[in-house]
Amino acid sequence: MAKKFVLAALAAGLGFAQPAPQPAPAPQPNDYRNPKSWLCKPGIHGDACDVDLTTTVISAGGKLARETWTADANAPIDCFYVYPTVSTDPTPNSDMIADAAELNVIRQQFARFGSVCRRYAPMYRQITLVGLRGLFANGGSLDHGLQYDDVRDAWRSYLERDNQGRPFVLIGHSQGSYILAELIRQEIDGKPIQARMVSAIIPGATIAVPRGKDVGGAFQHVPMCHSASQTGCVIAYSSFRSTIPPPANTRFGKVANPGLVAACVNPAAIGGGGGQLHAYLSREGRSIVGATPPQPWVTPEQSPAQPIDTPWVSVPGMLTARCTSNENATYLEVTVHADPSGRRTNDIVGDIGANGQIAADWGLHLVDVNLAVGNLVDIVGDQTKAWLAREKSRP
Repeated sequence: MAKKFVLAALAAGLGFAQPAPQPAPAPQPNDYRNPKSWLCKPGIHGDACDVDLTTTVISAGGKLARETWTADANAPIDCFYVYPTVSTDPTPNSDMIADAAELNVIRQQFARFGSVCRRYAPMYRQITLVGLRGLFANGGSLDHGLQYDDVRDAWRSYLERDNQGRPFVLIGHSQGSYILAELIRQEIDGKPIQARMVSAIIPGATIAVPRGKDVGGAFQHVPMCHSASQTGCVIAYSSFRSTIPPPANTRFGKVANPGLVAACVNPAAIGGGGGQLHAYLSREGRSIVGATPPQPWVTPEQSPAQPIDTPWVSVPGMLTARCTSNENATYLEVTVHADPSGRRTNDIVGDIGANGQIAADWGLHLVDVNLAVGNLVDIVGDQTKAWLAREKSRP
């Protein structure tokens, strides 16, 4: 042992090359023919999308009503979903085992689209919450690497084995939106398959467009949406409270190129202006990561008579939104309206923060989708009708 040490030291001192460390083997591609590689896919037993979406609708004044929900097994289109950064795995990239985090985000963001489309949600080796910190520190990218390669492989597998020429909607958020934006650039934009894209819903990411235009930045042939009858278009936004607008260090809605701005399509008023958000919020205050106990949904004297025992709550008229800009960003401004009677809660959870301090640079990122999922489902339904009608009218 001592002799080997001396020889190695001499070799180093004389400048002889030492054997280079062997690189780790490249990760093997996932097999997306395997049902275990999918969180949601038609025909899978124990599909993560098969969840209870029953909702208590709380009107202004505190009146409660129960809303049921069912999936449409015969929906005429498909939805392909890529979930945001949620993995709690201790490694930079996640494994391919569905933990509570992945199951929760399906409930929060994607399952409800089953009323208008067949649902496909691949597992992928995403950048984890731990890995995200390292990525930010090193200036890395969410849309290139193992995480993108997995989603691309899942997409190609879906097209080859499952799509069968059907129209589709792409749905993502945060990391998932950045990956889908790259997928659109590489696999869809300007290609024949673009004709089958009903829309892409990619909030929680900064999607660049030229000032005064809605195509030519992130995508060369795919525009932003301007109506619920428009197809082949993109819905993108990042939400911030009206009382806490994006600061100078905002993580969303800010584009370095002065000729470009961040796209903002308001799901509550897709044609422009303001409108009411149709939110579905967790009764327990859960978001895509973690939970913050909400204020009582109704005043204490009412809730014993009508207990809220559904997993979801809707609060019509409480939330409105509009696209706007300040000196730092273009964003979806969300306003919370108090109930004049005082019988319904006057606030929501969804901010990122610690020790009572809100991280203004993140906005309402944790509930970007929850805030508007009812609107988005309705838009997909309308876009599907428009797409099918146009196809039917073709000679």
